[in-house]
Amino acid sequence: MRVLSGIQPSGKLHIGNYFGMMKPAVELQEKGETFLFIADYHALTSVTDGAFLRKSTFDVALDFLACGLDPRRAVFFRQSDVPEVTELTWLLSIVTPMGLLERCHSYKDKIAKGIAPNHGLFAYPVLMAADILAYQSNLVPVGKDQKQHVEVTRDIAVKFNNAYGQVFTIPEPSIREKVAVVPGLDGQKMSKSYNNHIELFGEKKDTRARIMRIVTDSKTLADPKDPDTCKVFALYRLFATEDETRRLAERYRAGGMGYGEAKKMLFERLWNCLAPFRARRAELEKNPGYVESTLRQGAERARAEARRTLDAARRAIGVD
Repeated sequence: MRVLSGIQPSGKLHIGNYFGMMKPAVELQEKGETFLFIADYHALTSVTDGAFLRKSTFDVALDFLACGLDPRRAVFFRQSDVPEVTELTWLLSIVTPMGLLERCHSYKDKIAKGIAPNHGLFAYPVLMAADILAYQSNLVPVGKDQKQHVEVTRDIAVKFNNAYGQVFTIPEPSIREKVAVVPGLDGQKMSKSYNNHIELFGEKKDTRARIMRIVTDSKTLADPKDPDTCKVFALYRLFATEDETRRLAERYRAGGMGYGEAKKMLFERLWNCLAPFRARRAELEKNPGYVESTLRQGAERARAEARRTLDAARRAIGVD
């Protein structure tokens, strides 16, 4: 079984990225042949600073390696190091209906938010399909809100296979039903675009300050509090053991505990839990040659698979 997942290097990763994508991706190493890529071409729809993109791509590589990704067990690479994918994107474009792309939620949502429409934004799902199909992926782990991306890929693959013969494996979405819901400082989903995030490897002073800014209700110190509706508690439970979570819930319900104390507990738990990752990242940062070598070796393995797929597609359409 081959599993594929990717993440955009559009800025510093935060704890929402870690629990929503990074941690599940690292765990996939135990479940099958895993291809994990840094989607720098996809990031071009929102990032226009080349130096920033280059630095962000390297930072994402550092973050993943620090958080437990093992390049001996997973194929880890930069999207832009596999040029076969961009050629495959064109071959897939010739069978992709306009209506299919026009119905994509992601495109409509971005336009609604005021992002200027362009071909890259519109054709984004075709590049994503090429990412998935190039490696003959069987499973693509996604949240419920991203299921449409894999459905579009399946539609494109079926149309190509029907027109030219069986070239592509039809992937299945692996819906993560228990994706950790990571609220931001304001209660919305944590996101860099909302500036409501807590960086995964932020400075200690900034991390503490951001946690102290988490919005809570107006209950006084003496009032009982509901752990099920508190964003501080929701974040705390991501890092705490079941026993620690239970004890804090009991203190909430009993009253006599202020949100300020809960925020301090959250900071200490978060900071201590991430300490081994920070230490590993600091070591890797001193050895950029190792990080670059890891990405290039992953790209060599990825290109070998993508080349086989592209050659098959080229033969099928008659341009080999």
